[in-house]
Amino acid sequence: MAATYLDTILDAHRARAARDTRVWRDRIGHVRRSGASFTDALARDLGHVAVIAEIKRRSPSQGWLNDELDVAELAEAYVAGGCAALSVLTDADFFSGSSQDVAVAASRVEVPVLRKDFTVSANDVLDAAQMGASAVLLIVAALSDAELAQFLEIAHACDLAALVEVHDETEVARALNAGAHVIGVNQRDLRTFEVDPGRAGALVAGLPPQVLAVAESGLNSVEDVARVAGAGCDAVLVGEAFVRSAQPRELVRAFAAVERRARG
Repeated sequence: MAATYLDTILDAHRARAARDTRVWRDRIGHVRRSGASFTDALARDLGHVAVIAEIKRRSPSQGWLNDELDVAELAEAYVAGGCAALSVLTDADFFSGSSQDVAVAASRVEVPVLRKDFTVSANDVLDAAQMGASAVLLIVAALSDAELAQFLEIAHACDLAALVEVHDETEVARALNAGAHVIGVNQRDLRTFEVDPGRAGALVAGLPPQVLAVAESGLNSVEDVARVAGAGCDAVLVGEAFVRSAQPRELVRAFAAVERRARG
């Protein structure tokens, strides 16, 4: 079987993690979140959908989205538009991001920052806190049950939130069994990079009310955001639409004005 996008990216990240000689147990007591609470930010305005605005230069499927992106300038525009949190890509090889992007964003705005990357080791979780992030991404499809549980435990020990990303009902069950508090439904299949705009609505309906639900990918218009918010999503994570926009502040503001509907 031919290698998929996800296979290729994970192989690279696991090879990097295998070369990392740092002992994560020696670090865990010395690394903690320093920024605002990611979970609180998503839950704060129960009347409107929370917007997680992403800083993203490039993707494997789309190529360059904004090769002149200024992290500080874009972060400030997003916050001025009313985003609840930022998401910052740190993968260098496939997305042209860096850990410095997180540090810059966190130093310029007061909203929490999600480190968006392919987390495959305990050190990756600790690095997120060290670079100034308030949350870390855990992709269920990329992790074993043991890894998912361990990384959630380490994140909580560092006062980091974890956005646990799923793509189907089996992964939803795995995320809930591991104790996820924030679940993101990625409407883009990371093996083919195709987008299913109905995926978020189909999967969030069964989530417990105490779990925050985030819709990811395929959100390009107010109508797209209204559809997932109407299905019970508490938040949306949007990257390409914002970084391609000539007026990102205004687009964030329009998305953040969409009303939120409680599940159940």
